[in-house]
Amino acid sequence: MFEKILIANRGEIALRVIRACREMGIRSVAVHSTADADAMHVRMADESVCIGPNSSSQSYLSIPAIISACEITGAQAIHPGYGFLSENASFVQALEDHGITFIGPTAEHIRIMGDKITAKETAKNLGIPVVPGSDGGVADTAAAKKIAAEIGYPVIIKATAGGGGRGMKVAKDESELEIAFRTARSEAKAAFGNDEVYMEKYLQRPRHIEIQVFGDGKGQAVHLGERDCSLQRRHQKVFEEAPGPVITPEQRAEIGAICANAVAKINYIGAGTIEFLFEDGEFYFIEMNTRLQVEHPVTEAIFGVDLVREQIRVAEGLPMSFTQGDLVVNGHAIEVRINAEKLPNFSPCPGKITQYHAPGGLGVRMDSALYDGYSIPPYYDSLIGKLIVHGRDRPEALARLNRALGELIVDGIDTTIPLFHALLQEPDIQSGNYSIHWLEKWLAKEFG
Repeated sequence: MFEKILIANRGEIALRVIRACREMGIRSVAVHSTADADAMHVRMADESVCIGPNSSSQSYLSIPAIISACEITGAQAIHPGYGFLSENASFVQALEDHGITFIGPTAEHIRIMGDKITAKETAKNLGIPVVPGSDGGVADTAAAKKIAAEIGYPVIIKATAGGGGRGMKVAKDESELEIAFRTARSEAKAAFGNDEVYMEKYLQRPRHIEIQVFGDGKGQAVHLGERDCSLQRRHQKVFEEAPGPVITPEQRAEIGAICANAVAKINYIGAGTIEFLFEDGEFYFIEMNTRLQVEHPVTEAIFGVDLVREQIRVAEGLPMSFTQGDLVVNGHAIEVRINAEKLPNFSPCPGKITQYHAPGGLGVRMDSALYDGYSIPPYYDSLIGKLIVHGRDRPEALARLNRALGELIVDGIDTTIPLFHALLQEPDIQSGNYSIHWLEKWLAKEFG
């Protein structure tokens, strides 16, 4: 059993891991930059170590600093949370070289799924349905035109090493293809240092559905249903729910079994998420995230499991504490991401919290590292909290979300809370009738 775990992250996800450690009787170590000296995760952990200055590149992304913190404190394992080094294969390899356990998948699996082309090829070989498109990188516009003619317009060009919507361009017809191709390559080079791109059929009105999988690293794996993450702005999720409003139990069982069998075949260990576009009853693989997702609490709510606890267990070599037969959907859960951003432009809004009050009551969970008087630093992601609600069905979850948003107080800065008040009044949100393009169109209509 691990006696001490270092959390290589900050904010609400660091608190989430600290809480799981405490329930398991494991001591926790927080690392922090100079900007986060007064952060809640530093206050709540059993120990803390400053690993560098404000810049994440010199602190939370510094592999030598994090390994040094492990050696100083005697931590036997590292939980990466999400973001930062959570999907960095070199980090995982470095930990292995130093005899430190990474609470997550192997470096090999992170590498395979971190490259979009390799991930798609792997998924296809494992029997996971994929979007029609190029078999690998597209070398030039001539090749792009040939592929587009085969799969049909519109098409989307994506950076091989991409993420977060960067290096992605849509071409509706051949006249738009050349500029879209050049722009995608240019953005990819600037953002990732790699200008390789690939091409896929662009679906017109898909939903973003992701399947939560979990493996023990020894050939056993399960799925924990789906999450619908279709409400997005610039490819960033803002509202997630489980189960998906349009997914039938039969569809869930079928795609879930495909995903669980796929990760079992490769002896995947820990939590992972296989993401799809879903349109006209068909699933199309996008990518696999080899880590815990921001939206994992909605899955925890409907299945009554602690995914972080389970990550720690399998990293210790223990078997999973549940089987597929134990996992039965119970009710409906919704998560909204509260960001320190000023509407309507969603510009970052760091600053001092003058008053904070978290909502409560039956079926309400608030994951946040805020407190009265806390100053949100300007150096990191603008996510400051996640409000999660759980009800017996979707209408009850929506009503509970509306009530909880009314109780939530975050004063001193601008946040995205008003966005969710407005969204809950929309008939399409109330009925679950939306696609990945819905929010962008709604924002354009509301704010111009």
